[in-house]
Amino acid sequence: MDRIKIGQIGICHEHASGKIEALRKLPEVFEIVGVVNDSATQTAKRISGDNLGPYEGLNFMSEEELFSIPGLQAVTVETPNGDLVPTALRCMERNLAMHMDKPGGEDLALFGKLLDGCKARKLPFQMGYMFRTNPAMLWCIKAVREGWLGEIFEVQADMSHDYGGEDYQSYIGSFPGGIMFNLGCHLIDYVVSLMGKPSRITPILKSVAGYDESIRNNCLSILEYPHATVTLRACSRKFQGLEKRLLKICGTKGTVDLSPLELFDGRPLLMQLTLAEGNSEYPAGSHTIDFGIRHNRYEDQLLELARIIRGEEENPYTYEHDYLVQNVVLAASGYTKWEG
Repeated sequence: MDRIKIGQIGICHEHASGKIEALRKLPEVFEIVGVVNDSATQTAKRISGDNLGPYEGLNFMSEEELFSIPGLQAVTVETPNGDLVPTALRCMERNLAMHMDKPGGEDLALFGKLLDGCKARKLPFQMGYMFRTNPAMLWCIKAVREGWLGEIFEVQADMSHDYGGEDYQSYIGSFPGGIMFNLGCHLIDYVVSLMGKPSRITPILKSVAGYDESIRNNCLSILEYPHATVTLRACSRKFQGLEKRLLKICGTKGTVDLSPLELFDGRPLLMQLTLAEGNSEYPAGSHTIDFGIRHNRYEDQLLELARIIRGEEENPYTYEHDYLVQNVVLAASGYTKWEG
């Protein structure tokens, strides 16, 4: 089977190097034809683009040169957050399938224009939310849909960390929605998949003591449903926060606890399950579910993109889902008032 010709626009997104490393691990699927270095952008960015190690041996070129490559089929859009949607729009206009990193910008109408264009052109469009192929979190969605946990009344999730130092705090200060916009969006994508459209959203955007109130690095968002509440937290000054990221789902028949949310250090990813009633796969009682050892967050998602491009499967995330997620992200980050 012919390899998919793909290029990457941007090396300054927080996930840019991870995407190119994942692509390079899939040479039987993807042919990386070029990379666009966007380090000269004036848009607020977390990564400067100085580290070119992950791109060694690849061809750097301008965006127009990349677009001019014969047979180009797809692009990964890995620019800083503020450049993502404008860049993706240019890719859409050239009928390219794409993987666009998160989040979908601060302008919902512009993001909607992108999605409408991709839908009209029937272009594969994949958002880079990092939990979409997390096996434990996908298991939880299945368990909820199968009714194993009963009626869900509570979801807690935490996306905190303590990396990046003071530079990271300044970076977060460039977004009115703070860390909820930049990182909470991953949790929101998951919760919308799990629970659907919320009825009410309350953002509580705070700063850790000692920081200006414009640096919203300590955030909580509450999503309400008819019989459930969802609390999403993200703080960039939580000691060992990365290791303590968590997901807890409580229902009338059981509870799941996952912490940390992911592991790539050779240890297996474990989740705790407690059931009041048994089901077709698990008896009542407490269980530790082992999801095995994972080595890369992005490979499975990029393989999924390849299958979608080849017409082997439908995108499990619709354009409408992505629009709803972005709508919720903006409300949960204080940009807009939720209409319900």
